[in-house]
Amino acid sequence: MIQHENLKGRVAVVTGGGGVLCSAFAKDLAASGVKVAVLDIREEAAQAVANEIKAAGGEAIGIACDVLSAESLEKARQAVNETFGTCDILLNGAGGNSPLGTTTKETLEPEDLQKKAEGVKTFFDLDPKGIEFVFNLNFLGTLLTTQAFAKDMVGKENACIVNVSSMNAYRPLTKIPAYSAAKAAVSNFTQFMAVHFADVGIRVNAIAPGFFSTNQNKTLLYHEDGSLTPRSEKILSHTPLRRFGVPADLTGTLLYLCDEEYTGFVTGIIVPVDGGFSAYSGV
Repeated sequence: MIQHENLKGRVAVVTGGGGVLCSAFAKDLAASGVKVAVLDIREEAAQAVANEIKAAGGEAIGIACDVLSAESLEKARQAVNETFGTCDILLNGAGGNSPLGTTTKETLEPEDLQKKAEGVKTFFDLDPKGIEFVFNLNFLGTLLTTQAFAKDMVGKENACIVNVSSMNAYRPLTKIPAYSAAKAAVSNFTQFMAVHFADVGIRVNAIAPGFFSTNQNKTLLYHEDGSLTPRSEKILSHTPLRRFGVPADLTGTLLYLCDEEYTGFVTGIIVPVDGGFSAYSGV
């Protein structure tokens, strides 16, 4: 059932659309009657999601796209415009982390420098190229994608951009400094764009998911036998709702931000969807 009639017939571009969360975003928009372009660096993943949407009665196309390539983004824009028309809703979801930007331990200990154990990566061992990759994928990928698609959105009625930030943007998590810093940049950039595009009719907001189980973090959250890792135990002990999020937990926030009947006077906000994680002090 389409509950957001205003969205019916509009065109959405979803980057990172082959992933767990962004594929759900694409399907949620399609279920509301939106024509969805699923963009992902993996063409087969993008096409698989588009096929699922079409099988369910929606309209979608899958497009291979590298959000760090202006040329690739322009080709994607042309494909979207030729198939569906210009973009009304841009969802910047492409992102991720890299082991090259991750430390082994949560905190530095003296022995890590004096007699470091094999396989231990400290802050001082972080690869600048790894940091650069993570920052570029999350922040620069958002900027370049917006440059590619927002030109067509200028002056359109009810155009909106939804970025995907993270709860890491509010409080950095241990071990992943690159990802946390990059998502903080996405939140800041969301506020910048909200102001910058206000006079041309584009609302810009972001969703900040808390802890969701995805393909990227599966090995951090679960042992091979499916039991929780110590990191997961710590996460859930600090999450008042005592569970990880599932994609459906983001549906209401996404549609709320896209539908001007609900959020026509809302721009420049970052909405936490975190099971209460940010509200709990730990005591």
